[in-house]
Amino acid sequence: MINPKSTAQIAGHPIHPMLIPFPIAFFVSTFVCDLVFWQTRSEPWATATVWLLGAGLVMAALAAVMGLIDVFGDVQIRNLTDAWLHAGGNIVAVLIEIYNWYSRYAYGSSSIIPGGLIMSLVVVLILLFTGWKGWEMVYRHHVGVADHPGA
Repeated sequence: MINPKSTAQIAGHPIHPMLIPFPIAFFVSTFVCDLVFWQTRSEPWATATVWLLGAGLVMAALAAVMGLIDVFGDVQIRNLTDAWLHAGGNIVAVLIEIYNWYSRYAYGSSSIIPGGLIMSLVVVLILLFTGWKGWEMVYRHHVGVADHPGA
């Protein structure tokens, strides 16, 4: 059987896995900065989280578009439960981070402790789950994997 194929690609290389490290890094960095802000109450850390969340949301949107192109471009991917758990979890994470960003933008650093910190922690935990599901798709279901040279 032919492996599920990534539809969004450049020269045979799937785009979605190229983009996902960015929102992950931005969202995890937000959590780390929240922890530092909690301990120091230093405003530059609070400011950094607004920028990290904003950049994470932009990159998450780009990664999501590429992921959706892959899902709707190959019936084998659409039929994977792991794909839907991965996508659904990431949607929840992004919705939480949209609110997290908005509350910091609107109310400043007062929104970080405890609410923003808790939201950041929840998102990191969700990312652990959705990352697991993403790797399940690659390693168990071979989504976007060329098993043979030239495939």
